[in-house]
Amino acid sequence: MAREREVGQKQQVSYSVEELVAVNPYNPDILSDLENYVHEQVSSQTYSLDANLCLLRLYQFEPERMSLQIISQILVKALMAMPAPDFNLCLFLIPERVQMEEQFKTLIVLSHYLETARFRQFWDEAAKNRSIVEVVPGFEQAIQAYAIHVLSLTYQKVPRSVLAEAINIEGLSLDKFLEHQVANCGWVIEKGQGRGQLIVLPKNEFNHPELKKNTADTIPLDHITRIFPVIG
Repeated sequence: MAREREVGQKQQVSYSVEELVAVNPYNPDILSDLENYVHEQVSSQTYSLDANLCLLRLYQFEPERMSLQIISQILVKALMAMPAPDFNLCLFLIPERVQMEEQFKTLIVLSHYLETARFRQFWDEAAKNRSIVEVVPGFEQAIQAYAIHVLSLTYQKVPRSVLAEAINIEGLSLDKFLEHQVANCGWVIEKGQGRGQLIVLPKNEFNHPELKKNTADTIPLDHITRIFPVIG
């Protein structure tokens, strides 16, 4: 019962912050609540773009209260939301002089690597800056999910080596990961050339264009409803 009350209280706090953002987003009195909410998002692995954008806007009006640590956490959470454009939306609200801080320059570089699917460079750069990205739980898993999303848009069959580079997993860890994907996500493993493996990804309208619905071959519903009176 105590645990249920605790969860209920957390949900109530989250709801009240969202409500404050919706009702009066430019009220500087809610700035501290929004900062605490960022910490809550990090610890509970939740995410609210609207609340974070609201906080960044308030920082523009209250620059002396700006927390670089919280801005960094917001940007890392935004990276984790890719392919959504959240990172750039947040960046637009951060003053250029602040963006010149080393930690933010690093995050901008990481964002560029992800946007251009340069995953090897991304993981190398992230490894050099663990103090920035690893303060947010779930970062690695979120980026791996994004990398798989990008691969699924491009490949019907992806070589094991390409997958390993994109998600930064190798050896036995990759074997276990593949076993999970085969069992739960419809992946299939085939033998490639030599001793290599090919991973067959689930079909979608991007890696199998024939699945894309051709709107030219469909008749809009309103056209059909117009025909019925004529037939009658």
